[in-house]
Amino acid sequence: MKLKDKVAIITGANRGLGAAIAHLFAQEGVNLLLVARDGALLKTVAESLPVQPGQKIEWREADVTSPEDITAIGNTALEKFGRVDILVNNAGIYGPIGPFEEVDWAEWLAALNINLLGAISLSRQIVPIMKKQGYGKIINLSGGGATAPLPRFSAYAVSKAALVRFTETIAEELAEFHIDVNAIAPGALNTRLLDQILEAGPQLAGEQMYQRSLKQQQEGGASMEIGAELAVFLASEQSDGISGRLISAIWDDWRNLTEKREKLKKSDVFTLRRIVPEDRGWEVTK
Repeated sequence: MKLKDKVAIITGANRGLGAAIAHLFAQEGVNLLLVARDGALLKTVAESLPVQPGQKIEWREADVTSPEDITAIGNTALEKFGRVDILVNNAGIYGPIGPFEEVDWAEWLAALNINLLGAISLSRQIVPIMKKQGYGKIINLSGGGATAPLPRFSAYAVSKAALVRFTETIAEELAEFHIDVNAIAPGALNTRLLDQILEAGPQLAGEQMYQRSLKQQQEGGASMEIGAELAVFLASEQSDGISGRLISAIWDDWRNLTEKREKLKKSDVFTLRRIVPEDRGWEVTK
């Protein structure tokens, strides 16, 4: 019970990875406030969670792009639990698929509003609570769109890359308050986002992405449980002091990061950075 008696908020908790994180968090004993736009699905998830004696599971239908809803989420957490130890910013969408100059501009902006500004807005609401406590964990869901170009998914890629830099930046701001901030790359999951690619087809998604998605659908994709396990690790005291990192659930040896904590603090491992010519062995004249 790594999270027993802690309080966590999870956005986008009504399906996919958000629901998987909620299930594993509940098993670890955390008190939960689940948030999503689809209240009916959210209620179903909340009622399906394993509950221990004394453990509380609350849910609230809310939109992370609404300032009023953001305020209400924070107020609800304080009213129901009196504190917030963990914030998981999981709500996200792909946004429009296709050449960036042709896609619907309003949909492009909406993707940034949900994926990036929603996470920032809720973090702004919750950070003062964590500062008063002198402790907290913020976990942002990023992905492959942050670390490599993602043609025809420009809104998604831009928002996820910006979310990682936001993670790294506020991690330094909040270090003195013992608030750790990290991002997770969960891997290629078989969720409704995959369905969107297949529905868009090769004309909009691009032949390479479409074929890769077909293969992913057939093979089952990455395990959501591993992403949820990483979220538990980053939410627990095991990861205290590990902050400002983008960690891959699938590829990185995160289970052994605790023993490498001090080495990690002095390193740029698991961060975004500019690759300079010297990094690739180029001969440089200045």
